[in-house]
Amino acid sequence: MLNSYSSVDKVLLAVDCIIFGFDNEGLKILLIKRGFEPEMGKWSLIGGFLKKEEKLDSAAIRILDTYTGLHNVYMEQLHTYSEIDRDPVERTISVAYYALINIENHNQELIKNYDAQWFSVTDVPKLIFDHDSMLRHAIRRLRYRTSTKPVGFELLPEKFTMLQLQKLYEAILSKELDKRNFISKINSMDILIKLEEKDMQSSRKGSFLYTFDKDKYDEKSLNDFVLNL
Repeated sequence: MLNSYSSVDKVLLAVDCIIFGFDNEGLKILLIKRGFEPEMGKWSLIGGFLKKEEKLDSAAIRILDTYTGLHNVYMEQLHTYSEIDRDPVERTISVAYYALINIENHNQELIKNYDAQWFSVTDVPKLIFDHDSMLRHAIRRLRYRTSTKPVGFELLPEKFTMLQLQKLYEAILSKELDKRNFISKINSMDILIKLEEKDMQSSRKGSFLYTFDKDKYDEKSLNDFVLNL
């Protein structure tokens, strides 16, 4: 029987996670030193293989939780990579996801135990296989998302200054933004709550702190809009 299961090729299915973070200065990517051959000791995206009882999203969530201790974070399926020779050992198809996390919230002990490290996206070492291509693809997708969704809630602390938010967008877009124009456009989104508290470390007068209005943020996330920065 030509269509029987036994007559078809079997391939491995990997799930790779491009994990972005922000440290108030720049956009970061979490990488891990590969602990086995091939390419042992070289830098890699964080990933694993799909288990028989898992859905793809569940596998991505498991991998993220294993290496960072975080769950319920923003994660989006990015692309499927199926070049025949992308893995020299076995025919392996990879489904890539990208995630946005607040660096302050992740489990630093887990990061240390797995020999993982944060790198600036502007200073990433050579990655194994086609992971460089995955990262470039993820950065392009993230930049596009800044124009269609209110990016920031997952990458910033609960309370933040307008300058921190601007620095985040500048890090993602890799360009400087006009302060007055940026504030005007962000305020037009109507998703921020201005607090009475101030961050007194930024200047003598201090800078007002903001937080996201989660209900309005969720509504904006479900309904695409255009934000040209």
